Amino acid sequence: MPTLLIIGFVGLLGQLVDGSLGMAFGVTATTFLIALTTLSPAAISATVHLAEIGTSLVSGVSHWKFGNVDWRVVARIGIPGGIGAFVGATVLSNLSTEDAKPVMATILLVLGLYVLLRFTFRGISTKNLGKPLKSRFLTPLGLFGGFIDATGGGGWGPVGTPALLASGRLEPRKVVGTIDTSEFIVAVAASLGFLANLGGEGVDFGAAGAILIGGVIAAPIAAFVVRHFPPRLLGATVGGLIILTNARTLVGKSGFGLDPLQQRVVYIAIVALWAAAFVYSFVQYRRDKALESVDALSEIVELRSAESGQELATSK
Repeated sequence: MPTLLIIGFVGLLGQLVDGSLGMAFGVTATTFLIALTTLSPAAISATVHLAEIGTSLVSGVSHWKFGNVDWRVVARIGIPGGIGAFVGATVLSNLSTEDAKPVMATILLVLGLYVLLRFTFRGISTKNLGKPLKSRFLTPLGLFGGFIDATGGGGWGPVGTPALLASGRLEPRKVVGTIDTSEFIVAVAASLGFLANLGGEGVDFGAAGAILIGGVIAAPIAAFVVRHFPPRLLGATVGGLIILTNARTLVGKSGFGLDPLQQRVVYIAIVALWAAAFVYSFVQYRRDKALESVDALSEIVELRSAESGQELATSK
């Protein structure tokens, strides 16, 4: 029972992150299930994706109500994503547990590193805002994101969200809402792939239910938070946590088999880099806020100057 409560909290935490950043529900939940359970990688991914059917549905509805969804993009990226997810679920289901565990941990660690670096060092481009997104961009992106999501137990958001943000063609809040909503299609397809290959064997339906309950509670909160919480700080925090947790698998017996002293050195190095990234993110966030304030003040001054000029011309 205590383990299920912890897993439920993981679902809540994962959905808060995912609904705010547009990524990391599956990565977060899978990372903690690896640490908390003895399930095989395929069963863990299947468990998380079953829960994601419910959480992504509630999250999508919440984002839709807040006006955060571009439905044209949902269809054009979600359907290829579903195909990629079904293929990925089939591949993972046919790997041995011994081979799959380090593979999954490596994928998750790389995704965690990507999240950390993406939100620590890069801002959000808006130069192409409003321009349409082409199918020749969305289709391969969906196929790749869906495949990585199923094989790694998460990855739809870390692949899709930065790519759409980098395009600069959708508002950040709509990128998050669109990726979260299209994830429903990916979760259904991945779940069907796992059930077709595993037949439900090894899947922890209790854990899936706990994650679902936690995620459903968090989904509407996250849809609101996306408008207010600094993405740089949340991304830096979650990325570091994912890296640290998955490093346990890679430095242990399932991975490189380092001795305890070497493992501690690795952990200390990761924590130091994580702390440095967070501090840098915070400094950059404060700087960006200050620049926004200066720009807003300049716009007010220019507007008032223009109004004064018009009044002077009218009086003459």
